[in-house]
Amino acid sequence: MKHIVNKHPLAIRWFHWLNFPLLAIMIWSGLLIYWAYDPYAIKLFGHTFFKFFPEEFYQKYHIKRRLAEGMAFHFVFMWLFAINGFLYVLYTIISGEWRYLLPKKSSWREAWLVLLHDLHLRKTAPPQNKYNAAQRIAYTAVIVMGLGSLLTGIAIYKPIQFNWLLFICGGYQTARIIHFTLTIGYCLFFVIHIIQVLLAGWQNFISMIRGFEVTDTLTAKIIAKQTEDEKAT
Repeated sequence: MKHIVNKHPLAIRWFHWLNFPLLAIMIWSGLLIYWAYDPYAIKLFGHTFFKFFPEEFYQKYHIKRRLAEGMAFHFVFMWLFAINGFLYVLYTIISGEWRYLLPKKSSWREAWLVLLHDLHLRKTAPPQNKYNAAQRIAYTAVIVMGLGSLLTGIAIYKPIQFNWLLFICGGYQTARIIHFTLTIGYCLFFVIHIIQVLLAGWQNFISMIRGFEVTDTLTAKIIAKQTEDEKAT
């Protein structure tokens, strides 16, 4: 017999799907800004060993300097990205969803077991509720990263008005490096997230759209028991 198991509230699904295009536009517009001034490379003794975007890239794809356009999009969608993130965090606190998201003491050890299972080096995955240990760590980390991007972005955008924030970030260049590094982190998170979704299967993906998952009786009972235990802790 099949059972319907509720997984994701409507608010969580809205915040999740709104965040995807917002973050995509932020990364795209951020690249327009970066391509207008492309300073980062790995150099040693005056020799460049690695450059994120070599000159051949700009020549092949005819990349133009679109600084003004990039800044316009970036600073408009920055506020939408920040508002969506703030409302998401506020909802998780009010609704109690944070219990499923925050890492536990055992999460760091169990995350390695999840990784080994995903790599098919371990037969069974550690027990989980709505999210496994690796997801708890990743989803919490990306919220912290979002806050870091917002603060460093404001420091770069208004270095005079927010000189105290710029000082906390370690200066203009350091703030820009942190901001750039966090962008790389989002890209890595996105790739890993997609891989996890593919590994979890179609039911897991569709549950983030419709909010529930259709499963068998035994699985439904296990999920219900884990949910009760989670709420109790």
